[in-house]
Amino acid sequence: MKLKLSKADALIVVDVQRDFCPGGSLAVPEGDTVVPVLNRYMDKFGLKYLPVFATRDWHPENHISFKAYGGIWPVHCVKETDGAKFHPELKLPGSAGIVSKATTPGKEAYSGFQGTRLKSMLQRLKVRRVFVGGLATDYCVKNTVLDALKAGFTVLFLRDASRGVNVHPQDSELAVEQMLEAGALGITIEEIG
Repeated sequence: MKLKLSKADALIVVDVQRDFCPGGSLAVPEGDTVVPVLNRYMDKFGLKYLPVFATRDWHPENHISFKAYGGIWPVHCVKETDGAKFHPELKLPGSAGIVSKATTPGKEAYSGFQGTRLKSMLQRLKVRRVFVGGLATDYCVKNTVLDALKAGFTVLFLRDASRGVNVHPQDSELAVEQMLEAGALGITIEEIG
């Protein structure tokens, strides 16, 4: 049975930024392969005039997640740099809501809901169900999905439009299990009518 999109739905595209794609400073293996699939999701949402949101890491130069400041990651997605820009082939609609996260030097934020207005933006639009995909499955996608569930949204995880960084080989697989156990439903674009 195909899923029907409704006016209570929104798409959340997580962190499809240059630094997380091949050639970037914190590249997710095959991270760019999510772009054409997400573009297809955005087309489906666009045909129904449904909201699309895009989260992005928008770090200050001295962010706590960077190795030089005690974090585990190389410098990535520093605000206003080329690496922080969305992937050039990602076709975000002009109406997309852009959600910047991890903008404070001393605060980590993997989730698109952490320290942002994403929840209130969705509530204002009377959204009840969110479709979430992007980069990386095992960090920002997982945390955005879990926070969306905690906020009371029905969550559909886009299996075909997410890739993980896999610091440890099973990280993405375990993240998917965790999201599904928490109540998210895993889908692919073929399941949307």
